[in-house]
Amino acid sequence: MGLVPKKPQPELLPVDRAILRLLAENARMPNNAIAEQVGIAPSTCLSRIRALRERGVIRGYHADVDPATLGLGIQAMIAVRLHAHTKERISSFTAQIPLLPGVLAAYHLAGADDYLLHVAVPETDALRDFVLEHLTAHPAVAHTETSLIFGHMRGQMTT
Repeated sequence: MGLVPKKPQPELLPVDRAILRLLAENARMPNNAIAEQVGIAPSTCLSRIRALRERGVIRGYHADVDPATLGLGIQAMIAVRLHAHTKERISSFTAQIPLLPGVLAAYHLAGADDYLLHVAVPETDALRDFVLEHLTAHPAVAHTETSLIFGHMRGQMTT
């Protein structure tokens, strides 16, 4: 997971948007079923999906696993504010974040906070240790604010 600036993407054709909508709903949908629903040949569908992957529009496929089933029953969002916004401090921080145990996602923000981390840990003591050992001990970090996650809902992608 890199925190890399996004490149401008060329406009998507309606058929590509339809393919992406179906894949967002069910990434395991067979190519033939996608082709049938969007009204194109399976070979055309496969080549369009391949092109979308190569362009970086489709970033990957994953299983949405409940962290609690892996013993990670506590999830939190941690807002992080950096001391200074020098290239070196940001690079040092962003290089370490994806490697930290329990980090599910990291978002670079505009506004009062610089980053928002989604983490999953086994218990509250582990959450406290994560913040103290990995965040507040980092020389680039000025402030953190932790919010526990009680529930999670996934929205629908619309285009």
